[in-house]
Amino acid sequence: MDAISEYQKWKQQGASLRTQAKQAMEGRFRELLTEAAEIAQEYQRDFGAALKPPAPITTFRYKAGAAAKKKPKPATAKVAAVAVASADPKVIAMEKRRGQIQKKLEAAKAAGKATKNFEDQLYEVEDELRLAGQHV
Repeated sequence: MDAISEYQKWKQQGASLRTQAKQAMEGRFRELLTEAAEIAQEYQRDFGAALKPPAPITTFRYKAGAAAKKKPKPATAKVAAVAVASADPKVIAMEKRRGQIQKKLEAAKAAGKATKNFEDQLYEVEDELRLAGQHV
């Protein structure tokens, strides 16, 4: 066999092997990412905090509900119930603000950061809601 035909045969086998390896790596990557997302969801449900990825990983973003069907959040259902019960836009805005502050507070706790400012803000909003006659 001459060198040219041998090289072409080697090149064709290499391309085939490259394609197989690419597909295998993509499949494995998806499996691991799906498993990581499931673990993150379970951790969030069980412990109420988000897992922080290792420092070198900054480009992957996990969105809750991307891998599974979205379920209505209790806070959202609560805001919807308040919106139906009270047509006052100020109360609805305060409930929305309360939910935002709670999310920030939970994120700060999970990150081990200071939470006093968020706790103070939450207290103020809840106090305003109590004054407006809403159950907090």
